Amino acid sequence: DRVLVRIKDLTVDKADEEVWVRGRIHTSRAKGKQCFLVLRQQQFNIQALVAVGQHASKQMVKFAANITKESIVDIEGVVRKAYQKIGGCTQQDVELHVQRIYVISSAEPRLPLQLDDAVRPEVEGEEDGRATVNQDTRLDNRIIDLRTSTSQAIFCLQSGICQLFRETLIRKGFVEIQTPKIISAASEGGANVFTVSYFKTSAYLAQSPQLYKQMCICADFEKVFCVGPVFRAEDSNTHRHLTEFVGLDIEMAFNYHYHEVVDEIADTLVQIFKGLQERFQTEIQTVSKQFPCEPFKFLEPTLRLEYREGVAMLREAGVEMGDEEDLSTPNEKLLGRLVKEKYDTDFYILDKYPLAVRPFYTMPDPANPKTSNSYDMFMRGEEILSGAQRIHDPQLLTERAKHHGIDLEKIKAYIDSFRFGAPPHAGGGIGLERVTMLYLGLHNVRQTSMFPRDPKRLTP
Repeated sequence: DRVLVRIKDLTVDKADEEVWVRGRIHTSRAKGKQCFLVLRQQQFNIQALVAVGQHASKQMVKFAANITKESIVDIEGVVRKAYQKIGGCTQQDVELHVQRIYVISSAEPRLPLQLDDAVRPEVEGEEDGRATVNQDTRLDNRIIDLRTSTSQAIFCLQSGICQLFRETLIRKGFVEIQTPKIISAASEGGANVFTVSYFKTSAYLAQSPQLYKQMCICADFEKVFCVGPVFRAEDSNTHRHLTEFVGLDIEMAFNYHYHEVVDEIADTLVQIFKGLQERFQTEIQTVSKQFPCEPFKFLEPTLRLEYREGVAMLREAGVEMGDEEDLSTPNEKLLGRLVKEKYDTDFYILDKYPLAVRPFYTMPDPANPKTSNSYDMFMRGEEILSGAQRIHDPQLLTERAKHHGIDLEKIKAYIDSFRFGAPPHAGGGIGLERVTMLYLGLHNVRQTSMFPRDPKRLTP
């Protein structure tokens, strides 16, 4: 009739209480008439002791020592205060004195990877010659890798980003929408789209929910957001690209200026950063043990630079680039370092991009025909959001599409969306996995995608 207790709740306040705990056997070590077990739940673990005495026989000690790693067990025991801090366990001030132990599910004795190896910092492994686990081995055996304290912390924090995103936008009066992922035409043009068989014709996996976000604005929803998969058929094998990722998308009508939307999106991200600091310190610290990183810094309100200012900073640092040239990845990272040195922030906005480097639906700047009402947002020198004021006038949209050499017939449905009265609006799309990666200072987006998809990986 007892309730199972969480390992993270086993503290000195529970000393001398009898408890039931379920967890995985992380390690076991027999020593004479005793067996020491480390019992793990997610990113928390505790030492359990089976000792010959009133509640345990020699056979029980032997039985406990032979339970295979990663087996799931139920333990009945008493929480005791530890004589000295227990290194290697999250619960260092108490241990569990076992009275009964039940094997719920036995693991095979041979594991594809050892969890201790998988959480060892690479530098530490190189220094003392101990094993670490490479990325492909992790991803090939993802179900085991996801059990590590680091992975558990990463995806708990990622869940928190989604929760904070929703909380913040709902508080701001946004409506969450669900958009189709099977569509009749490429949502952003170009060739980086997956074609799927759709009965007797072909369809496409959505590269973005943008058209449907804009249609909702045209339907007077005013402020909308959605969370869902986004597909990009780019043969891009980089540290930050995936063929399927989770998009956090925002679209909003504004009254006077598109900066109303820019400020709203930036504040949403700031509220997420603040929420992570307040609610997820345990997870942040768990990840930093394996992947040390400086704490994420941001300003309130968010720093906003114009593109020309960013270009000027790069030129001052010795970079040669034109006024209407797009930022390369190395220049993005360099600018991030320059901004950090000058303004002490890891998060900033770059506004007023050259019109020539933005999509056809981007609103030109009325004060300067060479620039646009568009913006990117950056974390640690890498872009996490690309957005703009959208052209809501069908005649101007048609002209811009012709200028870009786009077949008007292919985007007819898009242009027609604005023929029945559309308010001025703007928005943007955020990559969830990239935000998680950069907030935690990780080096590859595959670490923050639970089951990543890229040009070379379709399983598990």
